[in-house]
Amino acid sequence: MKEHKVGIIMNGVTGRMGTNQHLIRSIVAIRKQGGVQIKPGEVIMPDPILVGRSEEKLRTLGAAHGITRVSTDLDATLKDPANQIYFDSTLTGQRPIGVRKAIAAKKHIYCEKPTATTSKEALALAKEVTAAGLKNGVVQDKLWLPGLLKLRYLIDTGFFGKILSVRGEFGYWVFPGKFEKLQRPSWNYRKEDDGGIIVDMLCHWQYVIQNLFGDIKSLSCLGATHLPERWDENGKPYKCTADDSAYATFELKNGVICHFNSSWCVRVKRDDLLTLQVDGTDGSAVAGLRNCTVQDNSATPRCLWNPDQDSPVAYMDGWTAQPTNAIYDNAFKVQWELFLRHVVLNEPFPWSLHEGAKGVQLAELGLQSWAERRWLDVPKLA
Repeated sequence: MKEHKVGIIMNGVTGRMGTNQHLIRSIVAIRKQGGVQIKPGEVIMPDPILVGRSEEKLRTLGAAHGITRVSTDLDATLKDPANQIYFDSTLTGQRPIGVRKAIAAKKHIYCEKPTATTSKEALALAKEVTAAGLKNGVVQDKLWLPGLLKLRYLIDTGFFGKILSVRGEFGYWVFPGKFEKLQRPSWNYRKEDDGGIIVDMLCHWQYVIQNLFGDIKSLSCLGATHLPERWDENGKPYKCTADDSAYATFELKNGVICHFNSSWCVRVKRDDLLTLQVDGTDGSAVAGLRNCTVQDNSATPRCLWNPDQDSPVAYMDGWTAQPTNAIYDNAFKVQWELFLRHVVLNEPFPWSLHEGAKGVQLAELGLQSWAERRWLDVPKLA
């Protein structure tokens, strides 16, 4: 067996997202399956080293998943030539520090989004890593969700005819923490700690919209802090200074209108935590995280407005589940495998830091639109 061992510095993976999605469900899963197969008898094998501030946490996490390499000294790990990739899932405000150190050490860069707190810095990082001739990428996991892959198939096969509009509903009720266990870290609701749902989710909606429906021409965004007070991990109350809900409308260059509601203050009465309804001239579809239902012209009921009697149409019965004709892997893991192939085999990987900077730009414009209460054009990122 020919093995391409790739050392990966994993900085900040003791956090919820880093532990669950990037370490356990991606890198550990890849190692358990025997690596990324290039061809029979040849694989890429990730060799992670966990980096953070607490050696005890790192060793405990590593031991639980068969990883012996841990360090609290980022600089030392960057000096080791066996480590070829630097991955960052630290807090957004700290990310440029680690990324710039890794660029100076000539490591390939892969990191979570947002890549920085401002589009200016996100774009600067993208230019710096490109100038250094290093391979780079940003996490854009939702592109590999089974529901969105099914939606992609419908678009590619012309199911919709001309796409008219997209309606996205995302979120769920995040308990304030006074009586219940927190589902999300408290920093998410403090602006001074880079929290806020606009910064978080508009980065996602940018790449989802661009890759599925088209380039964004302009946007209007209204944010809100619906819950003014929450309780932190120690049970202490604190003032919420970041937005917990966002209501955004995007006009695309091709004329499609996309509207996305994002909220940590909504109770779910829909098929999934994320649903996308796409309406076209020939049919419609509603995609969730894993499933997708469709209704074409021939199955579309004739609706008549009459609130004086119960509807004669069972609206939910007119939709058909799109079959699952493929095996879908974890979305984060899929993109990790693509990036490893990019590093070792130089295969294309279009989800670069420059693409990540577009998400930061859109979030920035969303905040500006909210503050100024007006529509804003989305300029091309240089």
